[in-house]
Amino acid sequence: MANTCWWYYFSKFTEFFDTLFFILRKKNSHVSTLHVIHHGCMPFSVWLGMKFAPGGHSTFFALLNSFVHIVMYFYYMVAAMGPKYQKYIWWKKYLTTFQMVQFVAIFAHQFQLLFIDCDYPKGFMVWIAMHGIMFLFLFSDFYKVRYSNDKKAVKNSGACMV
Repeated sequence: MANTCWWYYFSKFTEFFDTLFFILRKKNSHVSTLHVIHHGCMPFSVWLGMKFAPGGHSTFFALLNSFVHIVMYFYYMVAAMGPKYQKYIWWKKYLTTFQMVQFVAIFAHQFQLLFIDCDYPKGFMVWIAMHGIMFLFLFSDFYKVRYSNDKKAVKNSGACMV
């Protein structure tokens, strides 16, 4: 399991470099506050988990997040295949919803430790649960900006967009 956790840790750096390459290539339309915060803090957070709470309870959010990223990068692959494949990615809106459900699940999974006696660092429990809350709000804002039919709401809720 520890070996798998190290691969997960490594994957967070590949995502960080994804953001860095967008910035260096001046693809600012691809970079949002959400993107920078998420990919900027995850390597540190996963390192904390590897250092102070490896395996066990921590593997849930890593496994769930890995699955979400597999689906997400599949979407990106199909989108990159060109205009004739656009009809196959009608589910983009649902991908964002899936990401938000992930954060609710992570939050609930972490806070179950308030009711179950487990030898898991309470500080890390709070740290990861707060990630779930923060990312839920950032992704919710992204969802409203990206998919809202209300043009006034879209105009006024771009706070997390760079």
